[in-house]
This record gives sequence, structure tokens and C-alpha cells, in this order.
Amino acid sequence: MKTKLSKSGITYLHFGNGEPLVLLHGLGEVKEGWRNQFELGAEYELIIPDLRGHGEYEAYENISIEGFAADVIGLLAELKIESANICGLSMGGAVAQEMYRQAPHICRSLILVSTFHYFPKKLGPLMLKGREAKVESLSDSRQKEGAAQMALFSWKRENIKRFEPHYSPHSEVFVSSLKACFKVNNLALLPKIQVPTLVIGGQYDTVIPVWMQLWMHKLIPRSEFVIIRNSGHLAKLEAKNAFNAHLRRFLSQQTRTSSHQSSA
Repeated sequence: MKTKLSKSGITYLHFGNGEPLVLLHGLGEVKEGWRNQFELGAEYELIIPDLRGHGEYEAYENISIEGFAADVIGLLAELKIESANICGLSMGGAVAQEMYRQAPHICRSLILVSTFHYFPKKLGPLMLKGREAKVESLSDSRQKEGAAQMALFSWKRENIKRFEPHYSPHSEVFVSSLKACFKVNNLALLPKIQVPTLVIGGQYDTVIPVWMQLWMHKLIPRSEFVIIRNSGHLAKLEAKNAFNAHLRRFLSQQTRTSSHQSSA
């Protein structure tokens, strides 16, 4: 799949047919980490960007959730896509929420996967201290293997091998991005979300525990909550079939609803 370059320097993948679906990766990941979802291009127009400072998008200033969201909104404007379904994993889920804050008209629906809306003030610094030390002290291969073991429920060698090529953190961007995540506070935003929303959690997620997604579901009025069994933080990788089936089902429901409303 060939990488495209926007006028503002964003690297992204763009292919498929149907309603637009934006896929936003997590912290330290790259756009190719959505490889297991490329098959959705048969039914949807996929827009899959590298977030700022990640993958091939070599811009290291303005590393913030607000900046990530503004980049993606700008990319959609350049592609003349007026609205899209927005799916974000982990940090990408926070970016999806911020896109709704900045430009709610762009969001046809939200799919918030293994993500968060708020970190208690005391929890953030504790998590940051541990992660900063690991990023600085571990070699590249050790860092990737450690991240895989944290993110995956199944530590089978084939799962770790599928994970490692798509996890490529830039150390400074990683720390800046992590700090940005801990600043997120969408407690007031979530009750205002007016588009259909699917919240997905992994049963054995040790990165962002599933109770966080349950909390989000209870705050979002028109939301549905799904737990994917026998998966950790990356259900898109280790539970591909179940994950893709939930996306297809949810998105097809929105298509049917909008078609019915248009004909009414």
C-alpha cells in the first residue's frame, strides 16, 4: 500500500470505496498497524494517517491531542471529505474525541477503542515516570517486546512478530504524546456527543482497563459498549475477526439509518 503525502506534510493511506472511515492509531504506532483492517476497504473509503511525529510524518512540534486532531481535520478538508466515521485506538481514541470537540459536523459516528477520556491527576505522573524510564533505558528491540507483552493478551511469538513492525516510537515524541494524553479531560464533552458511538474494550487490557471504557459508555448518550473476549489492548490485531465484525455491524447500522432518514 503506497503512502500519500498531503499538502501540509501528513503521511497517510487512502483507498477503498463507500462511506469514509478514518482509522487513528495509538501511541508509538504507525498507520500500517491497521493492516488487519485493510480488508474493510472493500466496503469503506479508508483514510489512515500517521499522527504527527509518528511513522513517516516527521513533524515534531505541537505534539498535543489538539494538534493531532487539527491535522486530521485539515487532511479531511484537503480530501474534500465533509464527514466521516472516526475510529480511534487508545491515544487515537482521544484524538477522535477531540475531533468531535473541534468539528462535530465532521463526525458521522465515533468508534472509541481501548481508549480513555480522563486520567485522575495522581495517576498520570505515576504512569509517566515509569514509562519515561523504560523508553530511555531499553534498547529498541527490548522496548518493542516489552510493549508487545503489555499490549497483548496472547504472547504467542506470531502475535509479537505482527506487532513489532508497526510499533516504532520516537523517544521524544513518545514522552510528549504521553504527557498530552494525561492532560485529556473529556468528562464534560462526552455527555454532549450526539452522534452514534461504539465503545470497544479488550477483556484483558492492562494498558487501559476495560472499566475506563465502561465509564465512557455511561457518559455518552447514544453509545453502545462491546467487550472483545480474550484480547488485550490490541483487539484489532489478536482478535481481528471479532473486531472487524463489530465495526462492520455498527457501521452498517449507521448506513441503514441514514438511508431510511433520507428516504423518509
